[in-house]
Amino acid sequence: MFTGIVEEVGEIVDVRQSGEVVVLTVRGPRVSGDAAHGDSIAVNGCCLTVADPGGAQGDEFRLELVPETLKRTSLGGAAPGVKVNLERALQAGARLGGHIVQGHVDGVGTLLERTPGERSDEVRFSLPPDLARYVVEKGSITVDGVSLTVAGTDGDTFSVALIPTTLADTTLGLRAPGDPVNLEVDVVAKYVERLTAGYVGGPAPARRAPEQPQDQHGQDGAK
Repeated sequence: MFTGIVEEVGEIVDVRQSGEVVVLTVRGPRVSGDAAHGDSIAVNGCCLTVADPGGAQGDEFRLELVPETLKRTSLGGAAPGVKVNLERALQAGARLGGHIVQGHVDGVGTLLERTPGERSDEVRFSLPPDLARYVVEKGSITVDGVSLTVAGTDGDTFSVALIPTTLADTTLGLRAPGDPVNLEVDVVAKYVERLTAGYVGGPAPARRAPEQPQDQHGQDGAK
């Protein structure tokens, strides 16, 4: 679990193909400082597992991207030199500064328009049609791993207002119209939809058949 509060902007330094798996080497001195094999790190909002901490420079770590990740996120276009938002998994007892973020990317949107202000920017993104119902004004959404408040919605688009800190401390200050971004909607909205579907005219959740009682050895309890 993450919070959508980016800890540092890292850089992809190497991309290698190993069969159907793509191996990324990412430089991020802060998040790699205590990274261990098997740890979770969100890279542009995608929860990935550290396969090799440390790296040649001591401030790098390697990640393995399977076809499912490459298909469902913008990381399929990863290349050396690309900047990425990095966040380590949330520690129990830490402040939840953003919102509950799983690191499970729901879809890829596109930056459509940005309107610079004196110190802040208003940015509009496209939204995959199947995700639009989960996005509401003043609700939360994760864009490339950044927890943001939705400023407005219009059909299959939404807008956010980026404060100076977000512009300076995340890759959203670098993004231009046409760039793809990873999107994760609020998981609470998805659970609410699932749980209420049978009461508001939607399809009721499938029910599992009752299981036979089991004894302590895993055999059917009925004799």
